[in-house]
Amino acid sequence: MAVPLSLVSAALLPLLLGLAAGPARARQGATVQEILDGRELYIDQRQARVQQRAVAPQEISTGRSRGQLLFTTGAAGRLTRFSLLRLGSGCFQLDRGQILVSGPQSGCTRSARLSVRGTNYVLEVDANGAAEIAVLEGSVEVEPLLDGEPTGEEPTTVEAGQRLTLSPEGVVLTLIRLSAGEYRGILGGPLFEGFRTPLPGIASLESYLRRSVPGVNLPASPLRPVLPGFNMVPRLF
Repeated sequence: MAVPLSLVSAALLPLLLGLAAGPARARQGATVQEILDGRELYIDQRQARVQQRAVAPQEISTGRSRGQLLFTTGAAGRLTRFSLLRLGSGCFQLDRGQILVSGPQSGCTRSARLSVRGTNYVLEVDANGAAEIAVLEGSVEVEPLLDGEPTGEEPTTVEAGQRLTLSPEGVVLTLIRLSAGEYRGILGGPLFEGFRTPLPGIASLESYLRRSVPGVNLPASPLRPVLPGFNMVPRLF
């Protein structure tokens, strides 16, 4: 007995929709690659382990530890101590703390979206919601948000070697050049010190430093892990 074409289509439709939605869902996750300075890295407030995966809308937070994540976009993110981010559909939202992003991963704050293409940048958010973006290599387009939606205002492009400061409401306060000393502070601080897992965009960053910031070099590969309790956090604010 022949099956009507309409019934076949109806049966296949959920499968086809699932396949179409698969890549979108796959972008909403991150895998823990490395944990330093103890074991205080959490997924939804539960202690996480290396190779554990989190998916949106789960939260990833750190206590006295630092950690490296591998996003499903292929980018990596390094969190410093006492940081909190929430995974989302198009970007992660950093609610507090500091993260280094290496590769094509967009980030958000409560009042701005950071759109990137293969970039190395540092995002920091303080307790009041003010944010600072330091672009180490590449460029970042910063778009104001209101209640999670674009405001319609023109985005601000932050180029390599620039630092942008935003108010808690997403208003641009300053856009200035990063000094060689600021580069050294970031490269010699907790976002690089002690990590063993390579960053996806490290070659691009090294090339930019050699070309545009003479005298500033990437740190050598660590010979031993960072000692627990050691804290050297370069503040961007």
